[in-house]
Amino acid sequence: MSRSAGLAGWKRVSAALRVLLPHGCLAGIKRPFSTSEVIPRICIVGSGPAGFYTAQHLLKHHKLVRVDIYEKLPVPFGLVRFGVAPDHPEVKNVINTFTQTARSDRCTFSGNVTVGKDVTVEDLQKAYHAVILSYGAEDSRTLGIPGEDLAGVYTARAFVGWYNGLPENKELKPDLSSETAVVLGHGNVALDVARILLSPLEVLRKTDITEDALMALARSKVKRVCLIGRRGPLQVAFTIKELREMINLPSARPVLNPADFKGLEEAIKDVPRPRKRLTELMAKTALEDPGEEMAGRWASASREWSLKFLRSPLEVLPTADGMQARVIRMAVTRLEGSGDTARAIPTGEIEELKCGLILSSIGYRSLPIDPAVPFDPKQGIIPNSMGRVLGAPGLYCSGWVKRGPTGVITTTMNDSFDTAQSVLEDLQKGALDLSSAKEGFDLVRSTLQSRGIRPVSFSEWEKIDAAEVARGTLAGKPREKIIDPREMLELIGH
Repeated sequence: MSRSAGLAGWKRVSAALRVLLPHGCLAGIKRPFSTSEVIPRICIVGSGPAGFYTAQHLLKHHKLVRVDIYEKLPVPFGLVRFGVAPDHPEVKNVINTFTQTARSDRCTFSGNVTVGKDVTVEDLQKAYHAVILSYGAEDSRTLGIPGEDLAGVYTARAFVGWYNGLPENKELKPDLSSETAVVLGHGNVALDVARILLSPLEVLRKTDITEDALMALARSKVKRVCLIGRRGPLQVAFTIKELREMINLPSARPVLNPADFKGLEEAIKDVPRPRKRLTELMAKTALEDPGEEMAGRWASASREWSLKFLRSPLEVLPTADGMQARVIRMAVTRLEGSGDTARAIPTGEIEELKCGLILSSIGYRSLPIDPAVPFDPKQGIIPNSMGRVLGAPGLYCSGWVKRGPTGVITTTMNDSFDTAQSVLEDLQKGALDLSSAKEGFDLVRSTLQSRGIRPVSFSEWEKIDAAEVARGTLAGKPREKIIDPREMLELIGH
């Protein structure tokens, strides 16, 4: 039966029922979608995990909605492409799911479009029924100490971007001539950069790390990496998986101070199981004999890494010419309180550590995208309730810009599903104005054309992807990332 015949039949049935049934009894019977029903048009700003998971949920749970994703780079996937460590390919498998979402006939991807510059949020609001901001955290928290700007001091975000091929970090050229490197922070990113600095080249050569990074690491003089945290072993933010990888590094041995872990049995008795297992593994590594095989490997290792607790950076001291990092000066701290809420209090004691490479891994930070969008600079988030931007109907947010730069990809997935659900609820209860159709990408495209901006489609990204994979095959790698946006655009004829 044709759709028009079905609708005609429904009208005849409903007319008959009005005669036979009391007034109001049809209220609970759902009508089929009418051909004249307004299609909700929604756009998402940012094509990282938050953006794609939000799109996925919307498309799965609303059969009419159309979603357009905008990305400032010519290539999609955000933190999965540029943040996940190259030796963690299994984490990147989520790209397969995102690709299926992007290939949906109700979804479009437009790269090479900077929202807030090429097109404003107000422009998007004219073209869509709802706008969802999922652009992540593109800045780093600063240390706020003297010497932070010296050569040899880098943010972990920039260092990760450099070895992962993020275009804005392609010129970083980190100085790896110092035998001792310091990483400030005890999170997963801190362990990632330490692991990359210490991993054997033959391991890294099989990953999608950039060729520039591989060549620089081949010349690296780094032999020791010291990871420093303001608080104690019970407050570290890394997970057991990352710790285990560090302990099992084939070319480096752990150097943990047994005194840091003695007497912790009572303290971890009632903590959550993941924290307990993590602390037990650190303590076991510090206090127990490793076993014959591991002991042999550690004895022959040419590199080492250590965890230093209860130290807070005060100042980076320069070399004689005042240009390069030479020493990091730290305050020795003590803990006030316990558990996750414990605070580090300076004791008045000062300690210095000689090093020429310092990587600050104390957190990422979101930035405001457009004057039209509310932003809380103190928390570094867009003020919201369940993803609904406060005081801005029709505007939503998901991911790090919604909750802050915390958690893993699964955390972002759940957070994004929650925002998408808020949008679906608002569509259902009429909180979003669907009284008129919106033009969506057609309107935005004409705006971009008038401003000389040419978006990159998902099929064009797939040409870039194919070129990267082909180059990688020649080098025995999964891919060789193109790190210059101009080369990406030339490759697809832009």
